[in-house]
Amino acid sequence: IETVTEGGHRPLADRLRPKTLAEVIGQGQVLGPEAPLTVMLESGSLGSLIFWGPPGVGKTTIARLLADETDLHFVQISAIFSGVPELRKVFEAAKIRRQNGQGTLLFVDEIHRFNKAQQDGFLPHMEDGTILLVGATTENPSFELNAAVLSRSQVLVLERLPLADLESLARRAEAELGRGLPLDSAARENLLEMADGDGRALLNLIEQVAAWKVDGVLDGKALSGRLMRRAAQ
Repeated sequence: IETVTEGGHRPLADRLRPKTLAEVIGQGQVLGPEAPLTVMLESGSLGSLIFWGPPGVGKTTIARLLADETDLHFVQISAIFSGVPELRKVFEAAKIRRQNGQGTLLFVDEIHRFNKAQQDGFLPHMEDGTILLVGATTENPSFELNAAVLSRSQVLVLERLPLADLESLARRAEAELGRGLPLDSAARENLLEMADGDGRALLNLIEQVAAWKVDGVLDGKALSGRLMRRAAQ
C-alpha cells in the first residue's frame, strides 16, 4: 500500500521500500545465504512465521516481499484494529482465492494483541493451507502467543539496525533525494544514533533535515537544536 499525503507527496520511507529481498538492508541472520528464510525459499518450503523485533526493522516489508517471491496474495491486518468480523472476511476471501488456485500470505501486525480465542481461530486455516500466517510482534512470543500457534510457526528474531546498516540506508536516501545531507561527520553520526536502530525513524529524520534551508553544513549541536525545536512545536 503506497502512502500518499496531501499534494501527492510520498514519504521517503515509502519511496525507498525495497522491491526485492536482496534490497533489504540488514537482518542477515534471517535473510543471509544460509539463513532460515533463504533456505525455506530455495527449498520451496516457506511455512508460517512469527517475526519478533522492535519497530522499523523491516517486518512488514519482508512479509510483503515473501508473498511476492512465492506468488501468494498479500493481505495485511493489524490486531489493534481488527476483530472477529474482519478476520472472518479475510478467511472467506482466502478460501475463494484458494479455490481459484492462489494462496494467501496473511500478515498480522501486533499479533500478540489478539486474545487466545482469536489466535485459535487461525489454526484451522493454517492447517488446511488456506493461509500462510506471518505474524509480527514486538513482545516475546513465548509469553504472548498461543502454544498451538507457536508450534505451527517458526519464530525469527529481527534486530535493531546497527549504525553501519543505518549509514547504508542514509546513502540510499541521499541517492533518492539527489543530494547529500547538510551535516558534518559528527552531526551525521548523531542523526544515525537518534534513530536508535529504527530504519523508518531514520528516514523520517532524514526527510526533515533534507527540507531545511542550510548554508554550508550543520554540526551536531546545530542539528540537535533544530530537531529539538521541531519536536517541541
